[in-house]
Amino acid sequence: MDGSDRMWISAIPSLDPDTLEVILDLDHTSGDPAEQMACMLLNRGHEGEPGVFYLLPEDLSARYERKGDRLSVSLLARRAVLARDLTSRPAALRAHLDRLPHDPGGGELVVLVRREAVTDFVPPERDGFQQPVALIDHSIEHSDGPVALAELVSLFESGEAGVAVVAAPGRPPA
Repeated sequence: MDGSDRMWISAIPSLDPDTLEVILDLDHTSGDPAEQMACMLLNRGHEGEPGVFYLLPEDLSARYERKGDRLSVSLLARRAVLARDLTSRPAALRAHLDRLPHDPGGGELVVLVRREAVTDFVPPERDGFQQPVALIDHSIEHSDGPVALAELVSLFESGEAGVAVVAAPGRPPA
């Protein structure tokens, strides 16, 4: 997989070199309003090990979908949570909230980010949750295109990027 969709299936050596993770790149400098909102929600994380934050499914969650040889991951948030957090943000960002697509699973969830890649990887499931998604968030402007996974992992290991762990319920959170 080439990572061109900013999604990888790989290990994060400093966390667990033996476990494959689904990793998404989130860029705080992105011009995409929905990606900016996803980055904003990372502030709701609770720190576990140094530099690793865990988010409650009520704040930000992920959903896997498979179609043929493609695995896609969507980051989902509740419209009401976003509306509250956006009150102190620029009006243009608040206005974009109404244009976000509703989650096809129904409810008050909206789709913030959707990435996909060709892979045969199937995220394992336990207790009604699929494997969590790891988000590596950073503020590196990269004029040559997306940041490569090796650079993202290096940024995390040097403390210049964070990892957020997002639950992937088998169904939308209630």
